[in-house]
Amino acid sequence: MKKLLGLFLVLTMAWPASAAIVDNVDAIGEIEVIGANNNAEMSNANGAASRVMAGLSAELTEDVRANVQFVYNTPWDGAARGKDLNTYQNDIYLAEANMVLSNLMDRFELTLGRQFYGDEDSVLLYFGPRHGYMAALARPVTSLDAAKLTYADDVKALTLIAGKTQNLWELAAPDADFYGIDFRMNLTDTVKAQVYGYTYRNNTWADEYQGFYGAKLSMAPQAGALSVEYARAHSGDRLIKESHNNDYLVKVDASLNMDSFTPRAAFIYQKGAVSEYGAYAPGLVYGKTFFGNNNLINVLAESRVFNVGVDYNWDKWTFALDGFAFQDRTAQHAATLEADLTANYQHNENVGLFAGVGYAKLSRVAFNRDDAVVYQAGVNVKF
Repeated sequence: MKKLLGLFLVLTMAWPASAAIVDNVDAIGEIEVIGANNNAEMSNANGAASRVMAGLSAELTEDVRANVQFVYNTPWDGAARGKDLNTYQNDIYLAEANMVLSNLMDRFELTLGRQFYGDEDSVLLYFGPRHGYMAALARPVTSLDAAKLTYADDVKALTLIAGKTQNLWELAAPDADFYGIDFRMNLTDTVKAQVYGYTYRNNTWADEYQGFYGAKLSMAPQAGALSVEYARAHSGDRLIKESHNNDYLVKVDASLNMDSFTPRAAFIYQKGAVSEYGAYAPGLVYGKTFFGNNNLINVLAESRVFNVGVDYNWDKWTFALDGFAFQDRTAQHAATLEADLTANYQHNENVGLFAGVGYAKLSRVAFNRDDAVVYQAGVNVKF
């Protein structure tokens, strides 16, 4: 800790006192605080907790930007006094540290270093902070140490990425060499297509290569939206090894635009564990409370999930009512049924408040109880 403070002091004294330098340095980060109560007595989803992410984004020179961001997350434990600095240094860790080179040859962007990657609602792949539920604040913020090259124009975008995953306790996989490709194309003004493939290579696995590949087709006319995604796992002693029993998943999402109302529906069918790095956690009770801290890897490995819901937007408010059915993929056991009611208030562009209540009638096959109720409320501030 003393070395770190000394380094900051030296950098501060050596930094040129220039208005141009100050203008090109921005503070980045967010603060999220959530309180929750549930009758399932899940330790990672009861009480209150907060996560602070803070750092700097600096333009080093034209088209070159550096980003550094630290993370500290902690439960509210009612300690009589704060911890000493030596204790805090073990709880604060580096989540983002990268350099971004833009406008390379007019079309390319290169990101080097520790970075976030993927979409937060993805069933397959996401590295970054998770939001909106208590268990998310109890887990580390995942990152990739990687080199990412992106080409984009008005019609298509291609991303190549290679690096190393972090070795985190709650993930099924150890740290591994990571490679990926993602290609997206606008087929028309309302139709988009995406194909992707990712693989992890590490000799600690039974198979030298493990990963997945897939495709997604999205349509977004004025009346609503529809997307269909199919992904398939691969593993073996070569980069892609097909067999008749490879794990796979199908995900379908649909919605309608009806002024203030947006009816929604989703369906997921999954055979096996296609990916260890997904962030999808359906349901305030089932996904975000019972299994929100361990990626739902084993829980969703042989399952099918139905979701129907409706959003209502009024001024700065968004209310959502959702129903879920969770069942094994062959429907051999009774389903877990869940109903959620959530409210979000967008105070301004960077500040949002949210609250929700969920009730689940749990399958006796999977749980030692009949039902569960979760209440939560929170706030997220970005800067």
